[in-house]
Amino acid sequence: MTKQIDGWQPKALVAMSGGVDSSVAAYLASRDHTLCAGVTMKLFDLDKGMEDQTPKSCCSLSDVNDARDVAFHLGIPHYVLNFKDEFARTVIDKFIRVYEEGGTPNPCIDCNRYVKFNTLLFRARQLEFDYLVTGHYACIEKSGTRWLLKKGRDAHKDQSYVLAMMTQEQLEHTVFPLGNMTKDEVRELATELGFINARKHDSQDICFVPDGDYGRFLEKWIGKHYAEGNILDVRGEVIGQHRGYVRYTIGQRRGLGISSAERLFVCKKSAQDNTVTLGPESTLYSKSMLINDLNFIACEKLSAPLRLTVKTRYMQREEPARVEQRDVTTLYVEFDEPQRAITAGQTAVLYDSDIVIGAGTIMAHENTSGGGSKNRPELY
Repeated sequence: MTKQIDGWQPKALVAMSGGVDSSVAAYLASRDHTLCAGVTMKLFDLDKGMEDQTPKSCCSLSDVNDARDVAFHLGIPHYVLNFKDEFARTVIDKFIRVYEEGGTPNPCIDCNRYVKFNTLLFRARQLEFDYLVTGHYACIEKSGTRWLLKKGRDAHKDQSYVLAMMTQEQLEHTVFPLGNMTKDEVRELATELGFINARKHDSQDICFVPDGDYGRFLEKWIGKHYAEGNILDVRGEVIGQHRGYVRYTIGQRRGLGISSAERLFVCKKSAQDNTVTLGPESTLYSKSMLINDLNFIACEKLSAPLRLTVKTRYMQREEPARVEQRDVTTLYVEFDEPQRAITAGQTAVLYDSDIVIGAGTIMAHENTSGGGSKNRPELY
């Protein structure tokens, strides 16, 4: 554990999902003589029978039981907190809104931003816990007057991307014990400790859409049918019918139902016109983008253009770019090389080496094959 003061034993609330990472984080917190309790958040009720069909989702009853078993093994209290209303309001409702606007949301980042490091951390402070401990692979350091978020040691498991919306206050009261560990080391330690979940799979799917059918979830959740509409080619000619524009995302190739001599990809969606546009892979590449909904960590703002690296999706390497702050709410990013499938609604994270400078939400981009100007990115 970090952030301890000699002669003082801080209290830590450990977020325990039932997975191996949070379980080892709980062990490390309790091992370092911190007074600990474990907590599992109840965020969403899976449909009856769905848990066994979707073993790579999280938030199931078996996850709660695994977390409780590990807490008992460690001799620390374990609680379950019901945050279903907060999760629905801040994560699911936004998920639906962004899809209906034609974007592609990032609910895991929103869960961290609005629930785990906001609602749960606030509850922890109310209960007089000093820190919230989680099993994320990232590091927190103090530099001068600012708390920094840095990449985890394990490059394959680094989770700084999904944490990049954290605030200074949240970083100050959060501990990531796994930041300097690898996944193999975590599993090995869990095995030595006899944890029931030492070899448990990692959660990969969105917890409230474990079968991956976003369109069906949207229709079921809000009771709305998304009408079929036209599929267009890049010239605007109708080449087929889609099953509801919310069922498609930028860069998608499979499941389009269109026969063509060349491979076609979703390159544009229009909620206003209820259309989906397909084009060759070249239409997916963009040289620049705008991002808003900004959150700076390493600084208050960008006082001058900077050379940074930028990641536009979680499972993607960061790419070099020139980043300029246009105003209080907007950054302009120009990549050295065109990037594939930049998608409105996704999060863009800015890095300087292993330090997270900040993040924002992608709002617009320049399509390099469509003749767009780098100074006038086109909205999706």
